[in-house]
Amino acid sequence: MMEKKKILFLYTELARYFLASVGQLLASGRVEVHIVRWAVNKEAPFRFQFDPRIHIYDRDQYDGKALAALAEQIDPDAIVCSGWIDRDYVKICQARKKKSVTIITLDNKWRGSFRQQVARIISPFTLKRIFHYAWVPGKLQQQYAGKLGFSMQQVRTGFYSADTDFFSKQYAENQLQKAARFPHRFLYVGRYYEFKGLAELWEAFVQLKAEDENDWELWCLGTGDMKPVEHPAIRHFGFVQPEDLGQYLAGTGVFVMPSRVEPWGVVLHEFAAAGFPLLCSNNVGAVSQFVREGENGFIFSAGNTGSIKKVLRKIISCSDEELNRMGKQSAAKALEITPQTWAGTLLGMIG
Repeated sequence: MMEKKKILFLYTELARYFLASVGQLLASGRVEVHIVRWAVNKEAPFRFQFDPRIHIYDRDQYDGKALAALAEQIDPDAIVCSGWIDRDYVKICQARKKKSVTIITLDNKWRGSFRQQVARIISPFTLKRIFHYAWVPGKLQQQYAGKLGFSMQQVRTGFYSADTDFFSKQYAENQLQKAARFPHRFLYVGRYYEFKGLAELWEAFVQLKAEDENDWELWCLGTGDMKPVEHPAIRHFGFVQPEDLGQYLAGTGVFVMPSRVEPWGVVLHEFAAAGFPLLCSNNVGAVSQFVREGENGFIFSAGNTGSIKKVLRKIISCSDEELNRMGKQSAAKALEITPQTWAGTLLGMIG
């Protein structure tokens, strides 16, 4: 019997979609999984049910020395490190490079900022010497990895994947109901922060309701430091656990993601898999992967109320048949990246 390879994830904030991908990794029967994780974000207090086969370690229980000792004790065949934000994580990868396959994950796209230019200059003497591979979500992030000195043979895409099994199942369950009567409700899911573009979304929707007579509503799920706008056609539901999303997926029709800044945005993948037409700002990294203008949604200018209002109006002018057809296109597009492809990519790197 082949001995299982040990994989150590040095992770920041865990998410349900990441654990779905890890589940597919375990299903291969080829690996043993260890995860060091940061504390749960108070603005996104996800509840996790861990597979008993996963070894979980809380980062705040380990200082740098203790964390290094843990890594030596585990003696992993591969280490997957969440960027370079945690210096102790990077030090472990540096110390283990000759013993483990070291993989850095990046989700920022190349913008040519001062900080990125500095990273580009020093990377050949730092990151490039520490990590065998860079694992990124898509092509724009692949470009950044190239700027950091990684060859195209050292870069893999598809690092982020939605739990497509869960969301595709929701699409299948709601498809007939929506085909009979498409819900005239836009949906926002995310944190209530300025950089998420909520102020522009709310303003665009309020203006549209004042200008045009229509039966559409805007439902918002999330929490944060922004005060929710009050309007008869806008409803706020607070933070919702992923397993409780079912009623909102069934009761809404079109997903809106207005972020001013969003390196990737797995939530766009999730709602593509759930069969939603998509409205998305041009600053969301995942837009290039999951939105085809006019086919399964529309792209608007980030931070531009008028641009958002324009695409909201386009959706309202569509027939229910057209909206269902767009949702079907989203559901198909979503399956280009799955937890299964994610697991296959990682297994390919560690051999």
